Amino acid sequence: MTSPTDLAGLDIAFVDDDADLREANAQALQLAGFKVEAFASADTLLAEIGPGFTGAVVSDVRMPGMDGIELFRRLKALDADIPVVLISGHADIAMAVGAMNEGAYDFIAKPYAGERLAETLRRAVEKRALVLENRRLRALAIAAVEDEGLIGETPAILRLRQTIRDLADVDVDVLVLGETGTGKEVVANLLHRLGRRGEKPFVALNCGALPDSVIEGELFGYEPGAFTGAQKKRVGRIEHASGGTLFLDELESMPIGAQVKLLRVLEMREIAPLGSNDIRKVDLRVVAATKLDLGDPNRRGDFREDLYYRLNIVTLRLPPLRERRRDIPLLFAHFLGRAARKYGRELPRLDRAVERHLVENDWPGNVRELVHFAERVVLGLAGDLPAEPIRGDAAALSLPERLGAIEANLIREALEASRGDVKATLEALRIPRKTFYDKLARYGITRAAYEE
Repeated sequence: MTSPTDLAGLDIAFVDDDADLREANAQALQLAGFKVEAFASADTLLAEIGPGFTGAVVSDVRMPGMDGIELFRRLKALDADIPVVLISGHADIAMAVGAMNEGAYDFIAKPYAGERLAETLRRAVEKRALVLENRRLRALAIAAVEDEGLIGETPAILRLRQTIRDLADVDVDVLVLGETGTGKEVVANLLHRLGRRGEKPFVALNCGALPDSVIEGELFGYEPGAFTGAQKKRVGRIEHASGGTLFLDELESMPIGAQVKLLRVLEMREIAPLGSNDIRKVDLRVVAATKLDLGDPNRRGDFREDLYYRLNIVTLRLPPLRERRRDIPLLFAHFLGRAARKYGRELPRLDRAVERHLVENDWPGNVRELVHFAERVVLGLAGDLPAEPIRGDAAALSLPERLGAIEANLIREALEASRGDVKATLEALRIPRKTFYDKLARYGITRAAYEE
């Protein structure tokens, strides 16, 4: 018996229990230019086919043992995108139509012309090739996550990567919450590239980098004469992003006037450039990023509550590096290799000071800070590290602080080992529940970040 991968280069798998019809159809399809293999039963096909199958399946409906309808359902469970064409007699047409409603590619009633079957299968094979190519490209895009810095093995990062894949093709606006340097634009870019908008523009705007007097023109565009200095028409970022994704970084810095207009864009998907009464429809996905919890009225400031709730359909939280310390060696090794290639240097040997810095630093700049540190190490500029362990404020730790850092790391390791299970963590640490939660609050540890 052949293995499932042996069917990877096949165009057509033809299943029929009638030997004469099976061989005649296989020969006709081969003459039409297909690579064909014939199977006497559904079981023999299922024993050989796998998700890597590159073609389409043709099956008679009425067969002893497993019939064509059940074969279709088994193939759908294996890979829902394998095209299945059912051949049915007049009495079986209703069943075949029902199977098409479940996702079968087509059915052909007996008697049929050979060219009719060949033309259907040409379309089916082309569709299968397109599906497999899209899967290949998406797999490459997912693999490219490592090049973007969203790598790690902690439960929070594994969940985040899976959520990004799940949301990539869903046309819903997304709010990304995370500290500076955690990779918010990486997430936005990934949502864009992995989805159906991936070939369209990805347009980014930092709301905190522009003066209030400029940001509305940048977002909505303007017509000549709209204001002093507007000498020619300008297409705004929103309109330019139509068809693709608009990424708004530091959303909390957006002025009130622009917030009101952005709310209308989100609700109506239309804009009016400054100095114009024309309403223009836009088709875009908005991914907004903020380092503040805009759901907290005490931190929201003058940010509009209605805009927050309009954007808060889906919120992705990026954990800071201090909450996923297990990922630091993996990240650092990756960035060290990338920096060595970038600057044409050999990978350096790490001394105790560098290793201690990786373990003890709080990384307030998160992944971005780790990238810069890796570059300094490659360039030989990390020799100014102090002899004592340091934290994010760069101050030397007292003995109680050093003991606290060790205790916090032990708690994080226990949470990682138990995948965030409180009972298992308490048993490992042998401390009371109240003490455990007190220490989580003291060290800023989020238990949910370790759940799978």
